[in-house]
Amino acid sequence: MKKLTILLGIIVVLASCTQQTITLVSTTEQEPWETKEVENTTASAETADIIIDRTQTLQTIEGFGGCFNELGWDALSSLSEEDRNSIMSEFFTPETGANFTICRMPVAANDFSMDWYSYDEVEGDFAMDSFNIANDLNTLIPFIKKAKSYYPELKMWASPWSPPAWMKYNKHYACAMPGDWLAVEYRNGLSEDKQGKEGSNMFIQEDAYFKAYALYFSKFISAYKEQGIDIAMVMPQNEWNSCQVFPSCTWTAAGLAEFIGKFLGPEMEKQGVEIMLGTMERPTEELVDTILNDIESGKYIKGVGFQWGGKDAIPGINKRYPDLKLYQTEQECGDGKNDWKHCLHSWDLMKHYISNGTSSYLYWNMALAEGGVSRWGWSQNSLITVNKENKSYRYNHEFYLLKHLSHFVKPGARLLNTSGKNNNLLAFENLDKSIIVITQNEKTTARQLTINLDKKNIIVSLKADSFNTVVIK
Repeated sequence: MKKLTILLGIIVVLASCTQQTITLVSTTEQEPWETKEVENTTASAETADIIIDRTQTLQTIEGFGGCFNELGWDALSSLSEEDRNSIMSEFFTPETGANFTICRMPVAANDFSMDWYSYDEVEGDFAMDSFNIANDLNTLIPFIKKAKSYYPELKMWASPWSPPAWMKYNKHYACAMPGDWLAVEYRNGLSEDKQGKEGSNMFIQEDAYFKAYALYFSKFISAYKEQGIDIAMVMPQNEWNSCQVFPSCTWTAAGLAEFIGKFLGPEMEKQGVEIMLGTMERPTEELVDTILNDIESGKYIKGVGFQWGGKDAIPGINKRYPDLKLYQTEQECGDGKNDWKHCLHSWDLMKHYISNGTSSYLYWNMALAEGGVSRWGWSQNSLITVNKENKSYRYNHEFYLLKHLSHFVKPGARLLNTSGKNNNLLAFENLDKSIIVITQNEKTTARQLTINLDKKNIIVSLKADSFNTVVIK
């Protein structure tokens, strides 16, 4: 009898250890991040809205994050140290925060820098004797170091918006002059005869300049390594088809292929740094094909990064290059209003990119001051908005949406191919076998959702007009 009692006790303990726990986190426009436990499960006879098969796995997820920009650090620096630490902890702490694991940074100035600068503006300095990152010591480096204090394993990658001005045909950081729509204080001083155009090389196409620019990348990697920041990967040019009023540089596919294949590739190989093609902001798959299929450049490229109009090239590229790593590199930036409408659009972007093979998803500005105005006069959204006058801040809708994924979907998770009548979702399996389902209730009324997993139905109640994460362990 005693043995039987012990056996029954063991069975009860084992059963309790394997009992499923289900958590629902919901966000609405008025009520972000509400958490509750779910107990309602039934047998699988009922028709499910979502059917999850653990064996139907797709790409491995590398992670989520944002971009380190100078104006972001400027905004955060206006806050108290306590508030700044709280925000950075919320961004980067895996256990309790948004769990950002991969982030981007500019190589010198971009459109959300304090002003124009590069790491070497000495004309003709092909040996990069005057190279220095002094500017970054006040902004980008403390920003990144603060992040790494909460998540030391943070993966960093970088891309330039413009090379040093003396390496460009127009000798200017910008490509286009602004029209009358841009206020005088934001104009860049570029003359009409110095404008570039899409489909042309603004970078000087000579070996001496190519070699110097590859060395510029290498010096950047080494200088940041001395600061304790490893750059794992570079993309050779941000939006290389876009002629902008802020730091930018157009390239042709052939020009980039030559630079990567003969100069940047060998230099980054010596540094142990990967090269990905990007960032791709056009829907033209042929541009990707040209560089990937080039004998010299193709052997160095480990993946492709897409943003903006480039999203329409992803399905075809993913289909024809199934083993190629794909990144989403910059979420569309909004208009500075940080409203619920743009949050809904962001969810559509997330579904598109991740459903079509991307392994990472990056937001753009992590923090900005009220209005979100760039150095060149554009208002954009951010995860955090800072009021510099009264030294306060608020988390915006898109922060909570991104956290609905990033907090729960861990590096190494696999995207799952689901079936059923509801496809307004993303589903993942983490390495610990937990299942994560992110779904939207786009209706103006509450509704029930039935998820079939492991021959069991899980029934959750979704608030009207809400984003939801269901965690099944």
